[in-house]
Order: sequence, then C-alpha cells, then structure tokens
Amino acid sequence: MSGTQRAALLLMTLGEQEAAEVLKYMGAKEVQELGTAMASLQNVSRDEAGTVLDVFITDVEGQTAFGVNNEDYVRSLLGNAFGQSKAEAFLDRILVGDGAQGLDALKWMSSREVANIVEDEHPQIIAIVLAYLDSAQAGEVIELLPEEIRHEIIMRVARLNDVQQSALAEIESLIASKSEKSSRGSSRKVGGEKVAAEIINALKPERGEELLEKIKEKNEELSLRIEEMMFVFETLLKVDDRGIQALLREISNDLLVVALKGCDPEISDKILGNMSKRAATLLREDMEAKGPTKLSEVETAQKEILDIARRLADSGDIDLGQGGEEYV
Repeated sequence: MSGTQRAALLLMTLGEQEAAEVLKYMGAKEVQELGTAMASLQNVSRDEAGTVLDVFITDVEGQTAFGVNNEDYVRSLLGNAFGQSKAEAFLDRILVGDGAQGLDALKWMSSREVANIVEDEHPQIIAIVLAYLDSAQAGEVIELLPEEIRHEIIMRVARLNDVQQSALAEIESLIASKSEKSSRGSSRKVGGEKVAAEIINALKPERGEELLEKIKEKNEELSLRIEEMMFVFETLLKVDDRGIQALLREISNDLLVVALKGCDPEISDKILGNMSKRAATLLREDMEAKGPTKLSEVETAQKEILDIARRLADSGDIDLGQGGEEYV
C-alpha cells in the first residue's frame, strides 16, 4: 500500500467520529486524496489491516522517548504516515495555528474559480494567494493566468516572507466581494523561494523551464536559488532503475540509513527495490535499530545524496527526469 492508502485504512479503523476529528486538521487536497483512497479500498484482509496498525503503533512507541521535541515528534510521525512532502502541509496547519479563513476557503475552490478571483488583481496579491495554496493547486492556477505575468508572479512568491495584516485584510476583502465568503485575516509567513520552486515543480517541465528562463532574464541570482530549491529528495522518484543503481554504488549504507528516515515511502520502496534482497533486508534492520533521528541530520544526509545525484547527472551517468535535452 502507498502512504495515502495506509493512512486511509488507519482512519477507517478509528471509526467515523475519531476520523472526522483527524480530518479537521487537513486541507482540501489531503481530504480529497484520503477520501478517494478510502472509497477505493476493497478486499482488505484482516492481516493487512493488522500490519498497518502494528506499523503505526510501533512508529508511535519508537518516537516517544524522553528528550524528543514535540514538533520533531509530530513531524516524524506524520512523515512516516504520509510522506515528507504531505507532512509539511499538515504541519503548516497544526503547528502554525489559526490561519486566514478566507484564504483557507480558496483551497476548497477549483483552480478556475481561484484564477477568476485573482486574475485582475495586482501581481503581489496574486503571489500571496498562490503562496498560500498547495503547490499543485497553485501550479494549476498559474497556468490559467496570462502568460506575460507568470514569471513576475513567481518572482514575487520567491521574495515573500512575512505578510502584514493590511495585505491579508485586502485579500480577505477581495475574497469576500468575489466569492461571498467574508472572514477575518491573520498575519503569518507565506511564500519564499521554496514555495516558488514547489509551484514550478508542479508545472510541466517545459513550462517550468520557460518560467525559470524569464526569471533569469530579470534576476539571475533569484532564478539560481529557485532552481536549487526545485531539486528535492522526491526528485529521485523520476530517476529510472538503472540510474538509482548507479547512484547506490556511490552512497554508503550509513548515509542511506539516515536519509531514508521518515521519507516518502515511495522513495524508500524505489531505493530498496533496486538493491539485492539481502542488502535491502540489512538496510531495513539498520533503519529499525537506528531509532529517532533529528530532522536536521536527515536533511543533511538527503542533501549529500542529492549532491552526488547532481554530479552523476552532470557527467551524464544518470538522468534526473527534469526535462531538458532528450537522449537517443
């Protein structure tokens, strides 16, 4: 099962009332994905359900040692359940606190509805809205906006940091007037180069390259920082099996043990699937014996692996699947 399917099965075993309490902390996209997974689950055996519950309980018990920071604990727990990228989306809601209700309402709208609301607004307003949306939805919205302003909006997203109450109040007023849903704004951190990179990653490769090129014409340093942020651990999912095998020959087992802690199950499955059965078994045992690991250590290990992957890609030994010139 994928991480989403395991999460769906876990929620279904909790019962309607308890599952509903959990879903309150999730955004529109996550609820939709989990709902789809729940509806599609069929013929789940008692053993399969028991395995999912056993893994969840084991992960919880393994993360409750003294000295573990509450935020790190929640981050690790959600990362194991849903994958690192989705866990970040959950944490944004759980740890930051109450957000702007009007902006939250946008997440439940279709991308076309959001585009209709912001298309005639100032690029700075559009940037704040896109920065608050999930990257996939933001990518869909920007595809619906005029081509000549797309790169300007992405640049503004990358430069965002703290958004003042006055700006949020303006957006709340905009949403209230165009969607008939008024609510009170709240100051919080949105945007930044990472968010801009996630939005571009959500686009088709050729469209992303086009946007980056236009940003580079305006601000080369900013385009390089955004491009650096686009290269994340999930990029390895785009690498073919031959490339993963070449990458594994350059990586130590100790580095892998740390890097795979709490990562998206798809990535760990892909890497383990390209190892010998014995090597994969030993790696799993080492990961289980490792115990709780600081998030900073995991991120450092993943970056080291990505640096190796980039070097192999530059030499033509692997293809990172990020577009560009085709091979024959």
